Amino acid sequence: MKRNALILLCLVSCNIVAAQSPYTLQQLKDSALRNNIAMRQARIDIDAAREQRREAFTKYFPTVSATGAWFNANRPMAKMDVDPQEFITPETGMMLSQMLPPEMLATLGTPMSMTMMKNGTIASLTAMQPVFAGGQIVNGNRLARVGEEASQLQMQLRRNEVERQVEQYYWQLVSLQEKVKTIDAVDSLLARIYKDVEVAVRAGVAMRNDLLQVQLRQNDIASERLKLQNGISIVKMLLSQYCGIEPNPTPSPRERSYNSLEVIMPDIDQQSSKLPSLGEGLGVGLLPEYQLLEKQVEATALQKKMAIGQQMPTVAVGAGYNYHNLLENDRTFGMLFATVSIPISDWWGGSHAIKRKKLEHQKALDQLADNAQLLEIRAQKAANDVAEARQQLDLASRAIEQADENLRILRNQYKAGVSNMSDLLEAQLLYQQTLDKRVDAWANLQNRLLDLRQATGQE
Repeated sequence: MKRNALILLCLVSCNIVAAQSPYTLQQLKDSALRNNIAMRQARIDIDAAREQRREAFTKYFPTVSATGAWFNANRPMAKMDVDPQEFITPETGMMLSQMLPPEMLATLGTPMSMTMMKNGTIASLTAMQPVFAGGQIVNGNRLARVGEEASQLQMQLRRNEVERQVEQYYWQLVSLQEKVKTIDAVDSLLARIYKDVEVAVRAGVAMRNDLLQVQLRQNDIASERLKLQNGISIVKMLLSQYCGIEPNPTPSPRERSYNSLEVIMPDIDQQSSKLPSLGEGLGVGLLPEYQLLEKQVEATALQKKMAIGQQMPTVAVGAGYNYHNLLENDRTFGMLFATVSIPISDWWGGSHAIKRKKLEHQKALDQLADNAQLLEIRAQKAANDVAEARQQLDLASRAIEQADENLRILRNQYKAGVSNMSDLLEAQLLYQQTLDKRVDAWANLQNRLLDLRQATGQE
Protein backbone atom coordinates (compact mmCIF):
# COMPACT_ATOMS: atom_id res chain seq x y z
CA MET A 1 0.00 0.00 0.00
CA LYS A 2 2.80 2.41 0.90
CA ARG A 3 4.68 1.44 -2.26
CA ASN A 4 1.63 2.26 -4.45
CA ALA A 5 1.18 5.59 -2.69
CA LEU A 6 4.86 6.40 -3.25
CA ILE A 7 4.61 5.56 -6.96
CA LEU A 8 1.49 7.72 -7.29
CA LEU A 9 3.24 10.60 -5.52
CA CYS A 10 6.21 10.30 -7.88
CA LEU A 11 3.95 10.32 -10.93
CA VAL A 12 2.11 13.40 -9.71
CA SER A 13 5.40 15.12 -8.95
CA CYS A 14 6.71 14.29 -12.43
CA ASN A 15 3.57 15.71 -14.02
CA ILE A 16 3.90 18.91 -12.01
CA VAL A 17 7.54 19.26 -12.91
CA ALA A 18 6.77 18.64 -16.58
CA ALA A 19 4.01 21.22 -16.47
CA GLN A 20 6.36 23.73 -14.86
CA SER A 21 9.23 23.24 -17.30
CA PRO A 22 10.01 26.47 -19.18
CA TYR A 23 8.91 26.79 -22.80
CA THR A 24 10.94 28.09 -25.68
CA LEU A 25 9.31 30.33 -28.26
CA GLN A 26 9.31 27.49 -30.80
CA GLN A 27 7.67 25.12 -28.31
CA LEU A 28 4.93 27.67 -27.70
CA LYS A 29 4.40 28.00 -31.46
CA ASP A 30 4.24 24.23 -31.91
CA SER A 31 1.72 23.93 -29.09
CA ALA A 32 -0.44 26.68 -30.57
CA LEU A 33 -0.33 25.11 -34.04
CA ARG A 34 -1.54 21.83 -32.53
CA ASN A 35 -4.16 23.11 -30.12
CA ASN A 36 -5.34 26.57 -31.17
CA ILE A 37 -8.99 26.69 -32.22
CA ALA A 38 -8.15 28.61 -35.42
CA MET A 39 -5.83 25.82 -36.57
CA ARG A 40 -8.38 23.13 -35.70
CA GLN A 41 -11.01 24.96 -37.73
CA ALA A 42 -8.56 25.32 -40.63
CA ARG A 43 -7.94 21.57 -40.62
CA ILE A 44 -11.71 20.97 -40.58
CA ASP A 45 -12.10 23.32 -43.56
CA ILE A 46 -9.48 21.34 -45.48
CA ASP A 47 -11.27 18.06 -44.70
CA ALA A 48 -14.59 19.56 -45.80
CA ALA A 49 -13.06 20.83 -49.07
CA ARG A 50 -11.53 17.40 -49.69
CA GLU A 51 -14.90 15.72 -49.21
CA GLN A 52 -16.49 18.25 -51.58
CA ARG A 53 -13.90 17.37 -54.23
CA ARG A 54 -14.63 13.68 -53.77
CA GLU A 55 -18.34 14.40 -54.00
CA ALA A 56 -17.82 16.26 -57.29
CA PHE A 57 -15.83 13.29 -58.67
CA THR A 58 -18.86 11.01 -58.25
CA LYS A 59 -20.70 13.03 -60.93
CA TYR A 60 -18.60 11.22 -63.55
CA PHE A 61 -20.35 7.93 -62.74
CA PRO A 62 -23.90 6.81 -63.62
CA THR A 63 -26.73 7.75 -61.32
CA VAL A 64 -28.66 4.69 -60.23
CA SER A 65 -32.18 4.98 -58.84
CA ALA A 66 -34.87 2.54 -57.82
CA THR A 67 -38.58 3.31 -57.60
CA GLY A 68 -41.57 1.29 -56.50
CA ALA A 69 -45.27 1.96 -56.20
CA TRP A 70 -48.43 0.09 -55.17
CA PHE A 71 -51.99 1.30 -55.62
CA ASN A 72 -55.55 0.19 -55.01
CA ALA A 73 -58.27 2.35 -56.61
CA ASN A 74 -61.98 2.42 -55.71
CA ARG A 75 -62.78 1.62 -59.32
CA PRO A 76 -60.73 0.33 -62.25
CA MET A 77 -58.73 2.97 -64.09
CA ALA A 78 -59.57 1.39 -67.48
CA LYS A 79 -62.96 0.04 -68.65
CA MET A 80 -63.96 -1.08 -72.13
CA ASP A 81 -67.33 -2.31 -73.47
CA VAL A 82 -66.96 -4.82 -76.34
CA ASP A 83 -69.79 -5.99 -78.67
CA PRO A 84 -68.57 -9.09 -80.56
CA GLN A 85 -71.23 -8.56 -83.23
CA GLU A 86 -69.33 -5.51 -84.45
CA PHE A 87 -66.30 -7.63 -85.29
CA ILE A 88 -67.93 -10.85 -86.59
CA THR A 89 -68.65 -10.80 -90.32
CA PRO A 90 -71.08 -13.29 -91.96
CA GLU A 91 -68.18 -15.34 -93.27
CA THR A 92 -66.61 -15.44 -89.80
CA GLY A 93 -69.97 -16.39 -88.27
CA MET A 94 -70.31 -19.32 -90.66
CA MET A 95 -66.87 -20.56 -89.70
CA LEU A 96 -67.50 -20.18 -85.95
CA SER A 97 -70.87 -22.01 -86.19
CA GLN A 98 -69.05 -24.98 -87.59
CA MET A 99 -66.29 -24.89 -84.92
CA LEU A 100 -68.08 -23.89 -81.68
CA PRO A 101 -71.00 -25.43 -79.84
CA PRO A 102 -74.33 -23.53 -79.84
CA GLU A 103 -73.97 -22.42 -76.18
CA MET A 104 -70.71 -20.61 -76.88
CA LEU A 105 -72.07 -19.11 -80.09
CA ALA A 106 -74.91 -17.61 -78.06
CA THR A 107 -72.47 -15.76 -75.76
CA LEU A 108 -70.74 -14.16 -78.73
CA GLY A 109 -73.87 -12.22 -79.47
CA THR A 110 -73.96 -10.63 -75.98
CA PRO A 111 -72.01 -7.35 -75.34
CA MET A 112 -69.17 -7.70 -72.76
CA SER A 113 -67.53 -5.22 -70.32
CA MET A 114 -63.77 -5.39 -69.57
CA THR A 115 -61.97 -3.61 -66.66
CA MET A 116 -58.29 -3.41 -65.70
CA MET A 117 -55.80 -1.65 -63.37
CA LYS A 118 -57.93 -1.42 -60.25
CA ASN A 119 -54.82 -2.28 -58.21
CA GLY A 120 -51.27 -3.19 -58.96
CA THR A 121 -47.55 -2.91 -58.27
CA ILE A 122 -44.87 -1.11 -60.27
CA ALA A 123 -41.10 -1.24 -59.72
CA SER A 124 -38.10 -0.08 -61.73
CA LEU A 125 -34.33 0.11 -61.49
CA THR A 126 -32.68 2.76 -63.70
CA ALA A 127 -29.11 3.81 -64.40
CA MET A 128 -28.29 7.02 -66.30
CA GLN A 129 -24.88 8.01 -67.59
CA PRO A 130 -24.33 11.68 -68.59
CA VAL A 131 -22.69 11.90 -72.01
CA PHE A 132 -22.57 15.67 -72.47
CA ALA A 133 -23.43 18.31 -69.88
CA GLY A 134 -21.83 21.42 -71.33
CA GLY A 135 -18.64 20.87 -69.34
CA GLN A 136 -20.43 21.30 -66.01
CA ILE A 137 -19.09 18.05 -64.56
CA VAL A 138 -15.49 18.66 -65.64
CA ASN A 139 -15.50 22.28 -64.53
CA GLY A 140 -17.29 21.39 -61.31
CA ASN A 141 -14.48 18.97 -60.45
CA ARG A 142 -11.87 21.60 -61.29
CA LEU A 143 -13.70 24.12 -59.11
CA ALA A 144 -13.80 21.67 -56.20
CA ARG A 145 -10.05 21.09 -56.59
CA VAL A 146 -9.46 24.86 -56.55
CA GLY A 147 -11.54 25.07 -53.37
CA GLU A 148 -9.39 22.43 -51.69
CA GLU A 149 -6.19 24.23 -52.68
CA ALA A 150 -7.65 27.52 -51.43
CA SER A 151 -8.46 25.94 -48.05
CA GLN A 152 -4.85 24.81 -47.73
CA LEU A 153 -3.68 28.36 -48.44
CA GLN A 154 -6.15 29.65 -45.86
CA MET A 155 -4.60 27.28 -43.34
CA GLN A 156 -1.17 28.69 -44.14
CA LEU A 157 -2.50 32.22 -43.53
CA ARG A 158 -4.00 31.13 -40.22
CA ARG A 159 -0.69 29.53 -39.33
CA ASN A 160 1.04 32.86 -39.91
CA GLU A 161 -1.57 34.62 -37.78
CA VAL A 162 -1.16 32.11 -34.95
CA GLU A 163 2.62 32.40 -35.00
CA ARG A 164 2.40 36.20 -35.03
CA GLN A 165 0.03 36.22 -32.04
CA VAL A 166 2.19 33.78 -30.08
CA GLU A 167 5.26 35.95 -30.69
CA GLN A 168 3.38 39.06 -29.58
CA TYR A 169 2.30 37.37 -26.34
CA TYR A 170 5.79 35.91 -25.83
CA TRP A 171 7.67 39.16 -26.31
CA GLN A 172 5.11 41.01 -24.23
CA LEU A 173 5.75 38.54 -21.42
CA VAL A 174 9.52 38.83 -21.90
CA SER A 175 9.24 42.62 -21.81
CA LEU A 176 7.25 42.58 -18.58
CA GLN A 177 9.61 40.12 -16.90
CA GLU A 178 12.64 42.14 -17.99
CA LYS A 179 11.01 45.23 -16.51
CA VAL A 180 10.61 43.31 -13.25
CA LYS A 181 14.38 42.72 -13.33
CA THR A 182 14.82 46.45 -13.89
CA ILE A 183 12.57 47.12 -10.91
CA ASP A 184 14.69 44.76 -8.81
CA ALA A 185 17.86 46.57 -9.86
CA VAL A 186 16.32 49.97 -9.19
CA ASP A 187 15.00 48.77 -5.85
CA SER A 188 18.51 47.64 -4.86
CA LEU A 189 19.89 50.97 -6.02
CA LEU A 190 17.31 52.89 -3.96
CA ALA A 191 18.09 50.71 -0.97
CA ARG A 192 21.75 51.72 -1.22
CA ILE A 193 20.81 55.37 -1.67
CA TYR A 194 18.47 55.14 1.31
CA LYS A 195 21.25 53.66 3.41
CA ASP A 196 23.68 56.41 2.37
CA VAL A 197 21.11 59.14 3.04
CA GLU A 198 20.17 57.64 6.38
CA VAL A 199 23.80 57.74 7.44
CA ALA A 200 24.09 61.32 6.20
CA VAL A 201 20.96 62.39 8.10
CA ARG A 202 22.28 60.89 11.29
CA ALA A 203 25.55 62.72 10.74
CA GLY A 204 23.65 65.95 10.21
CA VAL A 205 24.97 66.54 6.69
CA ALA A 206 21.66 65.79 4.93
CA MET A 207 18.06 66.77 5.51
CA ARG A 208 15.39 64.34 6.54
CA ASN A 209 13.39 65.48 3.52
CA ASP A 210 15.89 63.67 1.30
CA LEU A 211 15.13 60.47 3.16
CA LEU A 212 11.40 60.98 2.63
CA GLN A 213 11.93 61.52 -1.11
CA VAL A 214 13.74 58.19 -1.33
CA GLN A 215 10.93 56.47 0.59
CA LEU A 216 8.33 57.95 -1.78
CA ARG A 217 10.32 56.71 -4.73
CA GLN A 218 10.48 53.24 -3.16
CA ASN A 219 6.69 53.30 -2.78
CA ASP A 220 6.38 54.15 -6.47
CA ILE A 221 8.64 51.22 -7.31
CA ALA A 222 6.48 48.90 -5.21
CA SER A 223 3.39 50.11 -7.04
CA GLU A 224 5.05 49.57 -10.41
CA ARG A 225 6.08 46.06 -9.36
CA LEU A 226 2.48 45.20 -8.48
CA LYS A 227 1.26 46.42 -11.88
CA LEU A 228 3.94 44.41 -13.65
CA GLN A 229 3.08 41.26 -11.71
CA ASN A 230 -0.61 41.63 -12.58
CA GLY A 231 0.30 42.19 -16.22
CA ILE A 232 2.51 39.10 -16.24
CA SER A 233 -0.32 37.04 -14.75
CA ILE A 234 -2.76 38.16 -17.46
CA VAL A 235 -0.30 37.58 -20.32
CA LYS A 236 0.49 34.10 -19.00
CA MET A 237 -3.22 33.29 -18.96
CA LEU A 238 -3.65 34.57 -22.53
CA LEU A 239 -0.57 32.70 -23.74
CA SER A 240 -1.61 29.45 -22.06
CA GLN A 241 -5.13 29.67 -23.46
CA TYR A 242 -3.94 30.52 -26.95
CA CYS A 243 -1.37 27.71 -27.02
CA GLY A 244 -3.69 25.16 -25.41
CA ILE A 245 -1.46 24.67 -22.35
CA GLU A 246 -3.43 23.34 -19.40
CA PRO A 247 -2.92 25.06 -16.04
CA ASN A 248 -1.15 23.22 -13.27
CA PRO A 249 -3.34 21.28 -10.82
CA THR A 250 -4.22 23.08 -7.61
CA PRO A 251 -5.63 21.85 -4.30
CA SER A 252 -8.96 23.46 -5.12
CA PRO A 253 -10.62 22.24 -8.36
CA ARG A 254 -12.22 25.66 -8.81
CA GLU A 255 -8.86 27.37 -9.07
CA ARG A 256 -6.78 27.38 -12.24
CA SER A 257 -3.12 28.28 -11.82
CA TYR A 258 -1.53 29.78 -14.96
CA ASN A 259 1.19 31.63 -13.07
CA SER A 260 3.41 28.55 -13.10
CA LEU A 261 3.89 28.94 -16.88
CA GLU A 262 7.52 29.83 -17.47
CA VAL A 263 9.27 30.77 -20.69
CA ILE A 264 12.96 30.68 -21.50
CA MET A 265 14.17 34.26 -21.39
CA PRO A 266 16.53 35.36 -24.17
CA ASP A 267 19.79 37.10 -23.32
CA ILE A 268 19.14 40.54 -24.80
CA ASP A 269 22.71 41.75 -24.32
CA GLN A 270 24.12 38.69 -26.08
CA GLN A 271 21.57 38.51 -28.90
CA SER A 272 21.65 42.22 -29.64
CA SER A 273 25.15 41.82 -31.04
CA LYS A 274 24.17 39.03 -33.47
CA LEU A 275 20.79 39.93 -34.90
CA PRO A 276 19.80 37.79 -37.93
CA SER A 277 20.42 39.15 -41.39
CA LEU A 278 17.47 38.49 -43.67
CA GLY A 279 18.08 37.46 -47.27
CA GLU A 280 16.03 38.11 -50.34
CA GLY A 281 12.38 37.16 -50.18
CA LEU A 282 10.76 34.53 -52.33
CA GLY A 283 8.75 37.09 -54.29
CA VAL A 284 5.14 38.20 -54.12
CA GLY A 285 3.98 35.39 -56.40
CA LEU A 286 4.83 32.74 -53.80
CA LEU A 287 3.07 34.42 -50.88
CA PRO A 288 -0.08 32.61 -49.71
CA GLU A 289 -2.05 35.87 -49.93
CA TYR A 290 -1.17 36.24 -53.62
CA GLN A 291 -1.78 32.57 -54.39
CA LEU A 292 -5.18 32.81 -52.74
CA LEU A 293 -6.06 35.70 -55.04
CA GLU A 294 -4.93 33.58 -58.01
CA LYS A 295 -7.25 30.80 -56.86
CA GLN A 296 -10.09 33.32 -56.72
CA VAL A 297 -9.39 34.30 -60.35
CA GLU A 298 -9.30 30.64 -61.35
CA ALA A 299 -12.54 29.93 -59.50
CA THR A 300 -14.41 32.80 -61.16
CA ALA A 301 -13.19 31.63 -64.59
CA LEU A 302 -14.54 28.14 -63.91
CA GLN A 303 -17.81 29.55 -62.62
CA LYS A 304 -18.16 31.48 -65.87
CA LYS A 305 -17.64 28.26 -67.86
CA MET A 306 -20.22 26.47 -65.72
CA ALA A 307 -22.73 29.27 -66.33
CA ILE A 308 -22.18 28.82 -70.07
CA GLY A 309 -22.55 25.05 -69.73
CA GLN A 310 -25.91 25.43 -67.98
CA GLN A 311 -27.32 27.00 -71.17
CA MET A 312 -26.16 24.12 -73.38
CA PRO A 313 -28.06 20.87 -74.14
CA THR A 314 -27.45 17.88 -71.91
CA VAL A 315 -27.34 14.35 -73.29
CA ALA A 316 -27.56 11.15 -71.25
CA VAL A 317 -28.03 7.44 -71.96
CA GLY A 318 -29.54 4.94 -69.62
CA ALA A 319 -30.76 1.44 -69.02
CA GLY A 320 -33.56 0.16 -66.84
CA TYR A 321 -35.26 -2.97 -65.59
CA ASN A 322 -38.99 -2.76 -64.84
CA TYR A 323 -41.77 -4.85 -63.33
CA HIS A 324 -45.55 -4.46 -63.13
CA ASN A 325 -48.72 -6.54 -62.70
CA LEU A 326 -51.19 -4.05 -64.09
CA LEU A 327 -52.71 -6.61 -66.48
CA GLU A 328 -53.40 -9.15 -63.78
CA ASN A 329 -50.14 -10.98 -64.41
CA ASP A 330 -46.49 -10.35 -63.62
CA ARG A 331 -44.59 -8.59 -66.32
CA THR A 332 -40.86 -7.76 -66.42
CA PHE A 333 -38.86 -6.10 -69.16
CA GLY A 334 -35.62 -4.18 -69.74
CA MET A 335 -35.01 -1.14 -71.87
CA LEU A 336 -32.35 1.22 -73.20
CA PHE A 337 -33.03 4.90 -73.65
CA ALA A 338 -31.40 8.25 -74.37
CA THR A 339 -32.45 11.73 -73.24
CA VAL A 340 -31.72 15.18 -74.63
CA SER A 341 -32.60 18.28 -72.59
CA ILE A 342 -32.48 21.76 -74.14
CA PRO A 343 -33.05 24.72 -71.73
CA ILE A 344 -34.86 26.92 -74.25
CA SER A 345 -36.70 29.22 -71.83
CA ASP A 346 -33.56 29.63 -69.68
CA TRP A 347 -31.49 31.19 -72.44
CA TRP A 348 -32.85 34.66 -71.76
CA GLY A 349 -32.01 34.71 -68.06
CA GLY A 350 -28.90 32.58 -68.65
CA SER A 351 -27.33 35.21 -70.89
CA HIS A 352 -27.43 37.67 -67.98
CA ALA A 353 -25.96 35.06 -65.65
CA ILE A 354 -23.03 34.58 -68.04
CA LYS A 355 -22.43 38.33 -68.21
CA ARG A 356 -22.52 38.52 -64.40
CA LYS A 357 -19.90 35.77 -64.12
CA LYS A 358 -17.71 37.57 -66.66
CA LEU A 359 -17.90 40.73 -64.54
CA GLU A 360 -17.01 38.77 -61.40
CA HIS A 361 -14.01 37.29 -63.23
CA GLN A 362 -12.84 40.74 -64.29
CA LYS A 363 -13.28 41.98 -60.72
CA ALA A 364 -11.08 39.13 -59.46
CA LEU A 365 -8.40 40.04 -62.02
CA ASP A 366 -8.45 43.66 -60.89
CA GLN A 367 -8.17 42.61 -57.24
CA LEU A 368 -5.21 40.38 -58.09
CA ALA A 369 -3.34 43.23 -59.79
CA ASP A 370 -4.16 45.74 -57.05
CA ASN A 371 -3.31 43.47 -54.13
CA ALA A 372 -0.05 42.40 -55.78
CA GLN A 373 1.07 46.01 -55.55
CA LEU A 374 -0.15 46.24 -51.96
CA LEU A 375 1.80 43.10 -51.04
CA GLU A 376 4.95 44.64 -52.51
CA ILE A 377 4.32 47.80 -50.52
CA ARG A 378 3.77 45.70 -47.38
CA ALA A 379 7.11 43.97 -47.88
CA GLN A 380 8.88 47.29 -48.34
CA LYS A 381 7.18 48.73 -45.26
CA ALA A 382 8.15 45.67 -43.23
CA ALA A 383 11.79 46.13 -44.31
CA ASN A 384 11.65 49.80 -43.35
CA ASP A 385 10.10 48.92 -39.97
CA VAL A 386 12.92 46.45 -39.28
CA ALA A 387 15.56 49.04 -40.13
CA GLU A 388 13.83 51.59 -37.91
CA ALA A 389 13.43 49.09 -35.05
CA ARG A 390 17.15 48.25 -35.21
CA GLN A 391 18.05 51.92 -35.03
CA GLN A 392 15.70 52.40 -32.08
CA LEU A 393 17.39 49.48 -30.31
CA ASP A 394 20.84 50.97 -30.95
CA LEU A 395 19.69 54.35 -29.64
CA ALA A 396 18.15 52.74 -26.55
CA SER A 397 21.37 50.82 -25.86
CA ARG A 398 23.48 53.97 -26.11
CA ALA A 399 21.00 55.85 -23.92
CA ILE A 400 21.51 53.27 -21.17
CA GLU A 401 25.24 53.98 -21.09
CA GLN A 402 24.60 57.72 -20.95
CA ALA A 403 21.92 57.41 -18.27
CA ASP A 404 24.14 55.13 -16.20
CA GLU A 405 27.02 57.61 -16.39
CA ASN A 406 24.66 60.47 -15.54
CA LEU A 407 23.38 58.58 -12.50
CA ARG A 408 26.92 57.81 -11.33
CA ILE A 409 27.97 61.47 -11.62
CA LEU A 410 24.90 62.81 -9.77
CA ARG A 411 25.30 60.22 -7.04
CA ASN A 412 28.90 61.30 -6.46
CA GLN A 413 27.85 64.95 -6.57
CA TYR A 414 25.13 64.29 -4.00
CA LYS A 415 27.65 62.63 -1.73
CA ALA A 416 29.90 65.64 -2.21
CA GLY A 417 27.01 67.97 -1.37
CA VAL A 418 26.93 69.79 -4.71
CA SER A 419 23.65 68.19 -5.90
CA ASN A 420 20.25 67.69 -4.32
CA MET A 421 18.15 64.53 -3.89
CA SER A 422 15.58 65.55 -6.52
CA ASP A 423 18.25 65.59 -9.23
CA LEU A 424 19.57 62.22 -8.09
CA LEU A 425 16.13 60.61 -8.10
CA GLU A 426 15.37 62.14 -11.48
CA ALA A 427 18.58 60.59 -12.81
CA GLN A 428 17.58 57.27 -11.31
CA LEU A 429 14.15 57.51 -12.97
CA LEU A 430 15.76 58.36 -16.31
CA TYR A 431 18.04 55.34 -15.99
CA GLN A 432 15.04 53.10 -15.32
CA GLN A 433 13.18 54.51 -18.31
CA THR A 434 16.11 53.87 -20.62
CA LEU A 435 16.26 50.24 -19.48
CA ASP A 436 12.53 49.84 -20.16
CA LYS A 437 12.87 51.49 -23.56
CA ARG A 438 15.56 49.05 -24.58
CA VAL A 439 13.39 46.10 -23.59
CA ASP A 440 10.46 47.53 -25.52
CA ALA A 441 12.70 48.24 -28.52
CA TRP A 442 14.00 44.67 -28.46
CA ALA A 443 10.50 43.18 -28.32
CA ASN A 444 9.34 45.50 -31.09
CA LEU A 445 12.29 44.46 -33.27
CA GLN A 446 11.46 40.77 -32.87
CA ASN A 447 7.86 41.39 -33.95
CA ARG A 448 9.01 43.47 -36.93
CA LEU A 449 11.42 40.71 -37.98
CA LEU A 450 8.56 38.22 -37.99
CA ASP A 451 6.44 40.61 -40.06
CA LEU A 452 9.27 40.94 -42.58
CA ARG A 453 9.77 37.17 -42.82
CA GLN A 454 6.08 36.62 -43.48
CA ALA A 455 5.79 39.57 -45.86
CA THR A 456 8.67 38.26 -47.99
CA GLY A 457 7.80 34.57 -47.80
CA GLN A 458 10.83 33.57 -45.76
CA GLU A 459 8.78 31.57 -43.28
